[in-house]
Amino acid sequence: MQVTVLPHQRRPGVGRAPIPDGHRATLPEQARLCPVLEDGSRLGFLVYPPLAATETLEVRLLPDLVFRLTLLVQADGVSARPVTVMEIRPSAGSGGIEIREVLFVAPELRMSEAAIRELFEFLVTNVNAPDGGIGLRGAHDFVTPEGWDTVYTGVLNDTHRPHVPVLTARVETDWYAQPTEFRYVLQPGEALSIRGQAPIGQVFFVPREPVTLVDGSPADAETFRGRLETYWAARTAKERAMPYGGTFSHHYRDVQRGREGTNSGAGTP
Repeated sequence: MQVTVLPHQRRPGVGRAPIPDGHRATLPEQARLCPVLEDGSRLGFLVYPPLAATETLEVRLLPDLVFRLTLLVQADGVSARPVTVMEIRPSAGSGGIEIREVLFVAPELRMSEAAIRELFEFLVTNVNAPDGGIGLRGAHDFVTPEGWDTVYTGVLNDTHRPHVPVLTARVETDWYAQPTEFRYVLQPGEALSIRGQAPIGQVFFVPREPVTLVDGSPADAETFRGRLETYWAARTAKERAMPYGGTFSHHYRDVQRGREGTNSGAGTP
């Protein structure tokens, strides 16, 4: 199955390409060696923001649902410094109009206020929908084959703290042109630091077809128990001790390679 990947419409060529990656640095070693967790992390593709490697976007939610956006740039090995700051605040009433105010522009940026507003529009969207929510734009968009949808969610199995929740969306991207975004929901006082080299979310692709659950028969249950006993007997025979006292086994990956001919990493569920 092939999915078409398109660059960001307003910042083409900026930002890393989507990649599948089963590693999560924040997981403890034993969890990182677990193949079923590793395969879950590798589901679909990590997506990156439309930022250069030297750029960082800081997003902070202030009281009264005011977002402060700060773009920092690192140059010549010096630590990153702010080059522009903008605040987005909701207006009173029910009109849903945002007030966007540019608070700071570094002289070296050489951009007009209108261009800065436009730049931030390339990076964030859907502010305060819901309250405290902000959509982070992805560097690439996706077009799926007929009958397939794209699921947009946070980075799977990311245990980094503090954790800001990310809403999950499923879009029929075979006909609907959906600019990639990941909707984070912050509480007042919380902040996000978005680096050009770090993923902001994950996408995977699912067929648009109904799934029907059926009751298993006694024979199905017996087959299930037999598979479980056979697996664990073989796994136990391959167990090895780890330096800190745990055990691991390559058996799951061995069976997986035999069934699929893949060459994944090793570990233990």
